[in-house]
Amino acid sequence: MSQLLKTKPSRTAIRIGGLLVVVALVLLLGSQKGFGVQQYGQLIVAGIGSGAVYALVALGFVMVFTVTGIINFAQGAFVMLGALFTVTLYASPFTGDGRLGLAVAAVLAVLITAGIGLAVERLTVFPARRADHLTLIIITVAVYIIIQGLALIYWGHSGRSLPAFTTMANADQIFRPWGIVIKAQTLWVLATTFAVFAALSLFLGRTMIGKALRACSVNPGAARLMGINPGRMSALAFTIAAGMGAIAGVVLAPLTKPVYDMGLTLGLKGFVAAAMGGLISSPAALFGGFLLGMVENVAAGVTKSGLKDMFTFIVLIAVLLRNRGFRAGTGRFE
Repeated sequence: MSQLLKTKPSRTAIRIGGLLVVVALVLLLGSQKGFGVQQYGQLIVAGIGSGAVYALVALGFVMVFTVTGIINFAQGAFVMLGALFTVTLYASPFTGDGRLGLAVAAVLAVLITAGIGLAVERLTVFPARRADHLTLIIITVAVYIIIQGLALIYWGHSGRSLPAFTTMANADQIFRPWGIVIKAQTLWVLATTFAVFAALSLFLGRTMIGKALRACSVNPGAARLMGINPGRMSALAFTIAAGMGAIAGVVLAPLTKPVYDMGLTLGLKGFVAAAMGGLISSPAALFGGFLLGMVENVAAGVTKSGLKDMFTFIVLIAVLLRNRGFRAGTGRFE
C-alpha cells in the first residue's frame, strides 16, 4: 500500500509535467508565427466547432458499442448520407422552398438514414451475431465501403451545397466578438450537439426502452432474464446511431461541400473522440469530441494545416496505449 501511494503522485507529476511541456511547445511555435490571444482564440473556437461534429459522431459509436460490443466503422457513412440526402431532398419539388422545405428535407434525410442503419444491422450484423468481434468489425468496414461506392454511383464525385440555416444562402452570417470570426452555422452545430446529447440522456434515463438499452449494456444476461431482447436492442442502437450520424451530416453540410467520401475522415475522428472516453460513456464522448477538435486545430495552427489529421491519430495512439483495449458492454446479442 505504501508503495502504491508513492507511485500515484509521481504519475500525476509526470502527466502535469508532460502537459506543461506541450503547452510550452505550442506557445513557442505560435510565437514564431506571431500568434497572440486573438489567433489562439480563433483556433480554439474553430476547434470547438469541429469538435461538436466529432462529438455527435462519437455518440453513435458509444451507442452501438455499449449495447453490442461492436465498433461500428460504418458510422461515418451515415454522416455522409444525412448530408447528401438533405441536399437532394431540398432540391426536389416535394419538400418545398425556404426554411420549412429545408426542415422537411432534413427530417426526411435523418429518417431515411436511420432506416438504412436498421437495415445494415438486420442484414449484415445480426446474421453474424455469433461471430467474434473482429469479424463483426470487418463487416462494418465492408458496409462503409459498399455505402460509399453506392453514393459515388448516385451522387458522383462532385461536392454539393446546402444553404446556411440562418441566411438560407451560401453566404453565412458572421459574428466577430473580440475579432474572432464565428459563423452562425457553427452555433447551429453547437446547439444541435447539446440538444441531441440532452435528448439522448433523457431517452436513456427516463424511458422504458432507454432503460432496456442501458440494461443490455450493463448485463445482457440479466436483461434477457427480465424479458429484454438484446437482438432488438441491437437493432435499435444501430438505428439511433445512424440517426445521430445523419444529424451531424445535416448541420455540417452548409459548412462544407458534402461529397461521397466525406464520411471516412469524420468517422475515424468520431471514433477517436469516443475512444478518448473509453467508448462506454456518452458524456466522455461529448467531452472527447470537443477536446479532440481543439487539440488538432491548435496543433495544426501552430505547425502546418496539412498535419491536422496526423495529430488526431497521435491522440488515438496515445489513448490506445493508455487504455490497452476497450471493455465491451456485451459479448453477444441473440
